[in-house]
Amino acid sequence: MSKKKNDEQQLNPTPDAGQESSSLFRKPVSRRDMLRLAGASGVGLLLGGSGAFGIMAATGATKQPASDKPGSPDNVTTGIPDANRYDFYGQHQTGITTPSQNFMCFASFDLTVSDAAGLRNLLQAWTRASASLMAGKLLDGQNENLNLPPADTGEAAGLMPSRITITFGAGPSLFDHRFGLAGKKPAGFGDLPPFNGDNLMPEWCGGDLGVQICADDMQVAFHGMRNLIRIARGSAVLRWSQEGFQRSTESDPNKATPRNLMGFKDGTANPSVQDAAMMNEVVWVQPEDGAGWMTGGSYMAVRRIRMRIEVWDRSSLSDQENTFGRYRVSGAPLGSQHEFDRGDMEAKDASGKPVIPMNSHMRVARGDGKMQILRRPYSYSSGMDNTTGQLDAGLFFISYQRSLEKQFIPMQQRLAQIDALNEYIQHIGSATFACFPGVRQGGYIGDTLL
Repeated sequence: MSKKKNDEQQLNPTPDAGQESSSLFRKPVSRRDMLRLAGASGVGLLLGGSGAFGIMAATGATKQPASDKPGSPDNVTTGIPDANRYDFYGQHQTGITTPSQNFMCFASFDLTVSDAAGLRNLLQAWTRASASLMAGKLLDGQNENLNLPPADTGEAAGLMPSRITITFGAGPSLFDHRFGLAGKKPAGFGDLPPFNGDNLMPEWCGGDLGVQICADDMQVAFHGMRNLIRIARGSAVLRWSQEGFQRSTESDPNKATPRNLMGFKDGTANPSVQDAAMMNEVVWVQPEDGAGWMTGGSYMAVRRIRMRIEVWDRSSLSDQENTFGRYRVSGAPLGSQHEFDRGDMEAKDASGKPVIPMNSHMRVARGDGKMQILRRPYSYSSGMDNTTGQLDAGLFFISYQRSLEKQFIPMQQRLAQIDALNEYIQHIGSATFACFPGVRQGGYIGDTLL
């Protein structure tokens, strides 16, 4: 044997059985090799619940970040204006009192892990990924090993963070026997009760975990959701998802109240998110509310509301305005001049009828004026309903409140009974989530619960 060949063997010795796994990363890997490696690990391609990056981290098979290679996008946040990004860490989760962005991706997950350790691993992995995504980075390492899937799907490379926010919540079903959390379920927290006129479809309801991602760029929002779904493989499966939109900040530099697909302003009566005392009263769970792990969190109500667009479009302007109790163009209450006018509930027209109809949406939603919620809805369009040939479009309603029992449920019970808008809408999806408090540096989402 020549000296050259002997030297090569010393530098690259033939692997024995114990070295077989690591040797796979020094040569092209076939599909059979990948399956064999996955089988040897016992957990497939989802080591630590972190997808292909789990194998990369476990074997040390990483390359230098792409920023070290000419012509590759940099994976740092240098130069990104602070106004274009939010910090994942803080007292409260972002995406609740944060000003609404242009686009939304929502996903509900069912867990496939069977113990608290598996749930914790998933939430820790999601925390690491979310902190990177909200900072405008691609996921850890930008894996470029040719023998593995990339650590990040890549469609947001070179894009700004676009004010992306990622908000997590626990569904009522999380507090069953699987994770030992039954004793920590907040009093009164559960699925919403049936409301008059509901036509709920199981494929749009419930879930162990809910994730809301909002951003000013749809590709950035989708990129975030896609990568969280990848990370969840082996730990959770997607139950249902919905994308949403509103008018963009570019198309409305005045940042007026967004309009829903019925053409009316939606969110006029929202409490001011700038008023900290108001947010503590309306949105944020307080220590005296019980379930101490939820202090600083908020309860989310989700409703997928199908609009009967074709019927609405044939309604007269007068009927539409009486349905909402507001003028279509200005958004002002009927009989008033400006959008944010309180509205005179005692005013009568020449015939003695209330100027703002008794069954108008505005009037019924307000009630006695003492109950408020923070609305954060988005319009949705899912193409054509193949059964009816009509548009499957409407409102993906999201609200945040300190208590579902004391705020959302009584309000929705009133609306379900007499709201004139019910003629034109149908609630087909429903879910609730206990949205965790914010995450401290070094912690992870849901650590107050687990």
